Amino acid sequence: MKIILSVFGRFHIFNTAEQLSRYKVLYQFYTSYPIYIINRWKIKSQFIHSYPFLEFLNRIRSKYLKNMFSSNLHLKKIYDKFISFTMKGDNDFYICWGGYAYDSMLKAKKMNIVIILELGSSHPLFAKKILNEESTIFNINIKTDSKENIDWQLKTIEMADYISIPSSFVKRTFIEYGVPEKKLLVNSYGVDLKEFKQIEKKDTTFRIIYAGGLTFQKGSHYLLQAFDELALENCELWHLGAIKDEMKPYIEKYKNSNVKFLGHKPQKELYTYYSQGSVFVMPSIQEGMAMVQLQAMACGLPLICTTNTGGDDLITKDGEEGFVIPIRDVEALKEKILYMYNNQDICKDMGGKAKKRVSKGFTWNDYGDRYIKNLERILSAKNR
Repeated sequence: MKIILSVFGRFHIFNTAEQLSRYKVLYQFYTSYPIYIINRWKIKSQFIHSYPFLEFLNRIRSKYLKNMFSSNLHLKKIYDKFISFTMKGDNDFYICWGGYAYDSMLKAKKMNIVIILELGSSHPLFAKKILNEESTIFNINIKTDSKENIDWQLKTIEMADYISIPSSFVKRTFIEYGVPEKKLLVNSYGVDLKEFKQIEKKDTTFRIIYAGGLTFQKGSHYLLQAFDELALENCELWHLGAIKDEMKPYIEKYKNSNVKFLGHKPQKELYTYYSQGSVFVMPSIQEGMAMVQLQAMACGLPLICTTNTGGDDLITKDGEEGFVIPIRDVEALKEKILYMYNNQDICKDMGGKAKKRVSKGFTWNDYGDRYIKNLERILSAKNR
């Protein structure tokens, strides 16, 4: 088995590349990152085709030219052209990230290579619909993908032989928008148990942890409202991550000295913050599989998540490793937080079950094993 892998940016694909290297099936890895960074994932330089000048231009765009160029689609198209020009034959699979790989997919089709499109979020039309609903509810303008971006994603979804997605929630949205179930490969992401480990909690404060951008898409406003209305004693809410401007009115509205905005933290330090928590809350209205959920569970935190976070694949049943609640339901969120607060021994026990749950079945090696089994099954069917 020989595989070509491509990603503009990073996402989880570096972990995918590491797993394919572990099985010795990765033969070409196209990336916008420099080779010296890729080497950290134990990928041999001889397999890497790097275009770091495009990553550099993307960072410049993101930092200084965002008002002029809100999308990096033009850079992605250039990157995709490079791949289509240099892609070599005698490979079985082309695995590509996101919805911009049109030219390279066309090339793979001509070379009779099976195409697997990697997508990490819900169907683009579902994502646009649900964010537009949120805009209407709160009378604001939440940014969604442009029509051009969505059209490119839809073309690549149509062209792909298979689509690898991270959760049952994402699968439901793709089926809702007419993608055949047989095209969908559900494979939950993994967590590095060496990097995310539980250490001793230093105090008795009941602490809710939330990691990720403070945005409407993440449902941050619902969590701020729930925490404010509960007004629990000896209880804190810690936010780890960036704060979008759209959330500043809600920070002011629910101003509370027990809400700590700690800012962005390096991934290698996150376990120290997770370990000081009592419960992890993920209130998103849509995303594919929030990896922070796996990270927090590995650090011994039970999970409260919505149906649209991928978290329902991590919880075996309600009340075991945590709870799954509907999106936008502040009362349900308050109820589950209050239950954890009033039953802290049970909460701690659920955290132990959460840690055990992700340690068997949700490591990156588990993810890689599932990936290879999917590829072997596809190849076997093709060669019949």
